[in-house]
Amino acid sequence: MIILSKLADYGVIVATHLASVAPAQVNAVHLAADTRLPQTTVAKVLKLLSKAGVVSAVRGAAGGYRLARHAQEISVAEIVAAIDGDFAMTQCTSKIGPCDRLHYCPTRPHWHRINQAVGDALGNITLGEMIQPSHPIPSFAPQFNIETTAP
Repeated sequence: MIILSKLADYGVIVATHLASVAPAQVNAVHLAADTRLPQTTVAKVLKLLSKAGVVSAVRGAAGGYRLARHAQEISVAEIVAAIDGDFAMTQCTSKIGPCDRLHYCPTRPHWHRINQAVGDALGNITLGEMIQPSHPIPSFAPQFNIETTAP
C-alpha cells in the first residue's frame, strides 16, 4: 500500500479548507474546529505550509491564515512536498541514499518512471479542483465480452 503521511494528508485538508473560504483568512483555532483536527497539528501544518509559501500569515488579534496564491495555482504535490519533502515511492527514487541493490536491480529504472507518474498526477490536481463537488469515480473493472457459439 502506498500512503501519504498523516501530516501530509492533514496539510491537504487544511489547505483545501483555506481554498474553500478564500480570500478570507482563518485563525488556527477556527481552522482546527472547522477541519476537526487537533489544534497543535493544525499549527504544525500551517507553519510548514507557510514556510513553503503555500499560505501566508497575518499576526495580531485579527490575524489568521490564507492561501498565498490562488487555489488553481497550488497543486496537491506542492502541499505534500511542503509537509513530507520530495516525493519518493522507493529508496532508489529518494535522496535518502543509494540502495544496496543499486547496480543490479532490474526494477530501478521503472520505479523512476512510476515515481514521476505519481508525482505528475499529484501535480496536476490543484486546490481549486479539490474544492469542487465530487464526481463519481469511473469503474476500471475489466469488461468481458463473452461470445458463445453453439456446438
